[in-house]
Amino acid sequence: MGNSCRNLDCRNYAPVDVVKGVCHASKLIVLGDGETCGRFDKMPKCKFCGRYEAGPEEYAGICRASAAGPMTYPDLSGVTCEFFEWNKD
Repeated sequence: MGNSCRNLDCRNYAPVDVVKGVCHASKLIVLGDGETCGRFDKMPKCKFCGRYEAGPEEYAGICRASAAGPMTYPDLSGVTCEFFEWNKD
């Protein structure tokens, strides 16, 4: 799984259902997996954290912020995580 960004990864995106959502910046309905626009504001998520390690499965990884290394999801929001740090990539 690459770290290419989609509308789902934007702070301006609000989901309406599984496929689409509303872009708060443009006020338009957009596809969650659609390409981002010039107003893209990357949302802190585990997959963008320097402490996240991708696992063997596409939708699961490991959080290295804890010595226990708990399982985490790449799309889990890191907005309130005290250990979140942007990946340097």
